[in-house]
Amino acid sequence: MIERVLIALGLLVTCVVAPLQVAGQDISGTLVIAGNGPEMPLIEQLARAFEKANPRAYTDILWDDNSKPIEMVKSGQAQIAVAGREEPDLNATQIAWDGIAVMVNLANHMKEVTTQQVAEIFSGKVKFWSDLGGPETKVLLIDRPRNRNIRDAFEQYLGIAGKIPDSAKVIGPDDKAIKTVAGTLPPLSAVTYISLGTALDAVSGGVAVRLLPLDKVEPEEPTVKDGRYKLRRPLLLLGKKESNPIIEAFVAFALSNEGQKIIDEAYTPLVQSSTGRPKETTDSSRRP
Repeated sequence: MIERVLIALGLLVTCVVAPLQVAGQDISGTLVIAGNGPEMPLIEQLARAFEKANPRAYTDILWDDNSKPIEMVKSGQAQIAVAGREEPDLNATQIAWDGIAVMVNLANHMKEVTTQQVAEIFSGKVKFWSDLGGPETKVLLIDRPRNRNIRDAFEQYLGIAGKIPDSAKVIGPDDKAIKTVAGTLPPLSAVTYISLGTALDAVSGGVAVRLLPLDKVEPEEPTVKDGRYKLRRPLLLLGKKESNPIIEAFVAFALSNEGQKIIDEAYTPLVQSSTGRPKETTDSSRRP
């Protein structure tokens, strides 16, 4: 059953915030946002802040691991889909980058990997870490669910769509995937891919995992933002092409300084221009 999360503005507000306007109109009504990935906490935060700026606007979030957000927008069940790929029939606006980290056990002494090596690991061609100069243990692949945006982006960038072995263990929740890598027996063997913000939080929190540099580039927010770390995916908001003030207002809020500050807590915000407004960003990270 789809988990419905209704985020409403509380009555006890200690400060007054001017309503956001689009084309001179006060924003009002209910906005339904659908998704199925790890972005839900971010979308909740953006929705709460958006409602505070627009007291007559309400946000209803439909989030389920097995849902199809883009189809929900097309059918009218939602006004915005949170996704990682564009859809020809819908407008798509990028609001952030999400780096994709390659995570191994802390004791795995692999110093770095190349893009080609990661592709060979996750396509099952490399079966032992020692083949790459690592420990004498078999590679244990931890895959992510097929309907997740991060999996699509990971496969497409590496050129291994449909090639991850069926024998790979599939784990949905990020925290469970991290615990599996940290506690797998025998040690040193597990590897997975995960959103960079979540991965960095695990490392800074003392979890026994580490992130592998890719093509001699460290997985960090600055390298994701400027494109040096190329294993990344865009975080997109998709809606129908017809003009809709409440959709336009929410997208504008996500791209505003306040929205980008919220995004920066878990994801990589867009590159800022000298005026403080996000620049238009193109995805130069995709392989030809």
